[in-house]
Amino acid sequence: MCNSKGRRLSECCLRSLGETSGCIAYQQHIKALTAMPVPTVPLGQTGMQVSILGMGCSPIGHSYGVANEQTAIHTVHAAYKAGINIFDVSPYYGSGRAEKLLGAAIKTLPREDIIICTKIGKYAPGEEPNYSAKQVQASIHDSMQRLGVDYIDILHCHDIEFCPDMRQIINETLPCLLELKKQGKIRAIGITGYPLDIFSYILDRVPLGTVDVVLSYCHNSLHDTSMLQVGFITVISAVENRGFCAAMLHGSGVAAGA
Repeated sequence: MCNSKGRRLSECCLRSLGETSGCIAYQQHIKALTAMPVPTVPLGQTGMQVSILGMGCSPIGHSYGVANEQTAIHTVHAAYKAGINIFDVSPYYGSGRAEKLLGAAIKTLPREDIIICTKIGKYAPGEEPNYSAKQVQASIHDSMQRLGVDYIDILHCHDIEFCPDMRQIINETLPCLLELKKQGKIRAIGITGYPLDIFSYILDRVPLGTVDVVLSYCHNSLHDTSMLQVGFITVISAVENRGFCAAMLHGSGVAAGA
């Protein structure tokens, strides 16, 4: 499913792996896996079919150093050709640069095949988070312009633990997003954050169906399985029928949706 550049890169990585592992069978197994398309699953009750692996776009917004524009675009295209259809971004990543580069990359891709997730609440390093309805509306307008789209598939409230008063998320932010959803500007509403207890606080206080997707990070990885230990994924995905995304499965910059 990868293009020639992607195959050459994969083969180069595999050759490097072989030099250190010395295991031919393992190399062949990995090579077979990289040739397989990424499977898709339903995302809660959103009606969206998403790849089980998504692309987190913070690196193309200079979050981990200066990103080359053409390399960033080629990376998005390689991910799409491999079967990845969900791309997670935010105005916070590079103060809008990540959204601009993702927008440039998807110009030549079928819009109906792409699931774009972006966020509101955090906008630039050093700036105070702002979850007000006025800022939400302005931010979504700016994000759509940078991305070059007329709707957002999933709009997340970004790291809601940074909101000074969580009641603002309940009483102002989410109602604003529901109105924008009615207008067709967004297809689904999400909340994101690191502490797991913040999700229960919100979900227990809003009508069922207000929040479509929940995203957390670093709690379902090789070195942290707290999300599984508290049964969090089961409660969110199965009991409440919400989509769940676990970002940074191995603590780096790769996002995954399940």
